[in-house]
Order: sequence, then C-alpha cells, then structure tokens
Amino acid sequence: MPSYMLQLSYSAEAWAALIKNPQDRVKAVNKVVGKLGGKVEAFWASFGDHDLVGVIDMPDNVSAAAFAVSIAAGGACKNVKTTPLLSIEEAVEAMKKAGKSGYKPVTKK
Repeated sequence: MPSYMLQLSYSAEAWAALIKNPQDRVKAVNKVVGKLGGKVEAFWASFGDHDLVGVIDMPDNVSAAAFAVSIAAGGACKNVKTTPLLSIEEAVEAMKKAGKSGYKPVTKK
C-alpha cells in the first residue's frame, strides 16, 4: 500500500481549542483514515513550519487526496501538505528506469 507523508499546521482557533481541551487528535485521524481504507503509521508534533508530521498508508492517490481535502476543509488545519513516499526499492527501480528513458538535458553551445 502506498505511503504518504502529511505535514500540517493548526489554525490559531484550533490551538486555542486544544489549549482549553488538550487531546490526542491522532485517534480521530485513525478512524477517518481507516474508513478510507488506509492505516496510520505514526504522527509526531513538530516545531517549525508545521505543527504535525505523519505517515499514513492509503490504498491510492484518490484516497490520500480525499483525506487531505477533508482535513483542509475542516478549517482547523492550514498548510496541509501531502507527499507521496517511495520505498528505497521503488526509488532504485525509478533510477534504473530513468537511466533507460533516453532523456537528454539541454546543453550550452
């Protein structure tokens, strides 16, 4: 099953609600991901550009996009970023395929 990295930030309103009522939102995410046929691998709170980083497995790009869209539409999260992940084996296969693609870069004269 394909894996996806999620990076997102909470809105100021969401942070205010979480401060009033601290909670593990991953439990809610587990239910939604499961309903879409996926599985949560792990989530972490983080510093910097995003407040949360997670890895989920989803059956396909459409299911991953549906999850990302539902998060973004809820309004509590902003800057929702979904990145498809390749296994190392898939990356090596992509490198081999690229080597056989026949691509020629633009060169200076």
